[in-house]
Amino acid sequence: MVFLSNLVNGISLGSIYAIIALGYTMVYGIAKMLNFAHGDVIMVGAYIAFCALQYWNLHPLVALLLAMVFCTLLGITIEGLAYRPLRRATSLAVLITAIGMSYLLQNLALLIWGATPKNFPGLFSLGAVSLFSGQLKISGNTLLTIAANIVIMIALTTFTAKTKLGKAMRCVSENRGAAELMGINVNRTISATFAIGSALAAIAGVLLCSAYPTLQPTTGSMPGIKAFTAAVFGGIGSIPGAMIGGILLGVIEILGKAYISTELGDAIVFAVLIVVLLVRPTGLLGKAVREKV
Repeated sequence: MVFLSNLVNGISLGSIYAIIALGYTMVYGIAKMLNFAHGDVIMVGAYIAFCALQYWNLHPLVALLLAMVFCTLLGITIEGLAYRPLRRATSLAVLITAIGMSYLLQNLALLIWGATPKNFPGLFSLGAVSLFSGQLKISGNTLLTIAANIVIMIALTTFTAKTKLGKAMRCVSENRGAAELMGINVNRTISATFAIGSALAAIAGVLLCSAYPTLQPTTGSMPGIKAFTAAVFGGIGSIPGAMIGGILLGVIEILGKAYISTELGDAIVFAVLIVVLLVRPTGLLGKAVREKV
């Protein structure tokens, strides 16, 4: 039962990584850039939800929606001010800008909320589910996190396949120049991608702080890096790949800490990533892209 308990906890943690990784994989798949400020958007969303719950006494769902709206606007602002002027710049320039934006958000959070860690209040009080005559207990928050991941993945897959904006995103991902010739507003499409990814970051931030209640300006840094690892693991640019990579990463981390070493848990995660990339450089569900020279 200990193994099953660790497995469920790993899937729950992996579901949070998967939701964060979806933001990374959408932005990279469509805009072909790595938004390393994404982890700090997670932190901002968690702080907004914290203020809504702790100071304004709002309902948890209202706090979550408020965090999503704020992060959506923040994502659009970041894209418009920092990334859009660099649309035709080199990848290195965009990467440096993304790192700079990450540090900017962290330091703004330090100025506004301070460096003292804050205790994130419980979001939902859900009862535990008992299995195998009470030998295995799964908390309601764990089930909520897993369910949220599945719903978000299905919704995003349906959105990109069925809606007009989703099809525009796929067109921009395939060939930006051809999409412009077909009348697609590329700037608006990329802004919508950042908006969706930032809204997902807010959800992930709230779920992350519900599971691990300590909140500080560096809250999103390590989960953001691990989620990026999950996106690469599953095949960056692939929505199902982000989900599979996130869940596998969470399971590997929890089982590694439980059965090998608590101190080496993170090292085990990245070691597995290296092995996977050596065997399959495009990730589990990634596709090799041929470029004409």
